[in-house]
Amino acid sequence: DAHMLKYLNGAENVKAEPNENYARELLELFTVGKGPLIGPGDYTNYTEQDVQQGAKILTGWRVKGRNSTDPNQPLEVLFDPAKHSPGSKTLDYHFNQTTINENGADEYKDFIDVIFQQSAVAHFIVTKIYRFFVYYDITPVVEQNIIQPLAQLLIDSDYEIKPVLETLFKSEHFFDGPTRGCLIKHPIDFIESLFKQLNWQQPTDLADKYILNKKIANFQISLGMQYFKPPSVAGWKAYYQAPTFHRIWVNPTTYQKRNAVKDIFIGNGIKIGANRYKVDLISIVQLTSSPSDPVMLIDELTKLFLPLPVNDSLKQFLKTVLIPGLPDFEWTMEYDNYLANPTDDNIKMSLESKIRNLLKAILELPEFQLS
Repeated sequence: DAHMLKYLNGAENVKAEPNENYARELLELFTVGKGPLIGPGDYTNYTEQDVQQGAKILTGWRVKGRNSTDPNQPLEVLFDPAKHSPGSKTLDYHFNQTTINENGADEYKDFIDVIFQQSAVAHFIVTKIYRFFVYYDITPVVEQNIIQPLAQLLIDSDYEIKPVLETLFKSEHFFDGPTRGCLIKHPIDFIESLFKQLNWQQPTDLADKYILNKKIANFQISLGMQYFKPPSVAGWKAYYQAPTFHRIWVNPTTYQKRNAVKDIFIGNGIKIGANRYKVDLISIVQLTSSPSDPVMLIDELTKLFLPLPVNDSLKQFLKTVLIPGLPDFEWTMEYDNYLANPTDDNIKMSLESKIRNLLKAILELPEFQLS
């Protein structure tokens, strides 16, 4: 891939000066994975010798047009035999001292074939999948009952990811209580959950839609995540940086920013030119089965917005937010009054204010940060 060759200095990797970056990341981040240091230059699944030999195997690849300023000139990957390290290359003991003979432009394919003979590849990939979709903590039970069988399935499926995902997503384990609401939402997930659960409607005007989505993308950047732009070749730290993992997403600064974004969504919305796009607060309560019943309303809204059930004391707190110190029928009367007078702005604004206060309280609960 031309872009990966550029990003990992592969296009600068020549026989006179081998650049180990591509080979190192290929082993550490994309295939067998870097395990504990068990000896000098030995990372459990590969050694420095493998990196050095891999770098030689990957020499000779160039990217034509990488310095061009012409947007219509596509990048082209070329193999230059004169830049390729000649001779055979012997890998270390993790790869059974396999020797890869000189094979020109196809030599990298032989290297990949040898790498994928190691079961560590499947184990590493499945572990990353599990940490992304389920939880970061791989217990001995999870290792034995989930990771290892899925790794074997990946091997048996010739490294087709789809069967692994289907098996995981359909498993009882995936829906177990302990694996629900145990991950902090990443910034894109956090904002998309606001979009979906608040029933936000996209603008029909194409220009406004573009501007709005650009603003949303900027919100995500401010929270620490940008579409298609991880901070390093390793990706986002929340998926590999022990021991914090997903907790990296939330700190005093980003938590305040999350609340600020939430306030925009349920508050005045986003103004674009002469138009203002905001959540229809009344439509949110109308998603429930009995909007005029405050008990049922709160019960169903907490189920809609939160990944786990909440206790009765918290529901009671939320009711005091909705109707402070008032009996339930006060909410029923106010809601029914709105239904009878939907064009009365004062009645509508009063109802929306109460709904906004309730949603603000729900969305500020720590549980809303979880998925």
